[in-house]
Amino acid sequence: TTASVDPCQLMVESTDQMSFVQTELRVPASCRDVTLTLKHIGTMPAASMGHNWVLTETSKMRSVAIAGMNESENAYVPKDDARVLAHTTVIGGGESTSITFPTRGLEKGGDYTFFCSFPGHWNIMKGTFVFQ
Repeated sequence: TTASVDPCQLMVESTDQMSFVQTELRVPASCRDVTLTLKHIGTMPAASMGHNWVLTETSKMRSVAIAGMNESENAYVPKDDARVLAHTTVIGGGESTSITFPTRGLEKGGDYTFFCSFPGHWNIMKGTFVFQ
């Protein structure tokens, strides 16, 4: 028997090359909650090559990333900002972190982007989040 893969559980890997291995994540609209695990498969410490995972509407990604640049105590995410749909903590090489967030409020077929908001990373370290 093969273990069934839960479509409501996602895994994203990040690297020392400032990239996500997965550049597209798909979640069926039937998921009430999504559990996302971010795994840093590199070796560099969080201080120099830390990564997190942040979900926003694509049109709001840049403004959220800029607003979070000075928020090091809050994982480089603007505190209590409604534009942030979900985010993890910042991790370094060899570490992983998980979050569970509700899909309530996500639009089926909406335009969403996930990205790393560590300063300097968000411009190239991003992917598409598809809620269908």
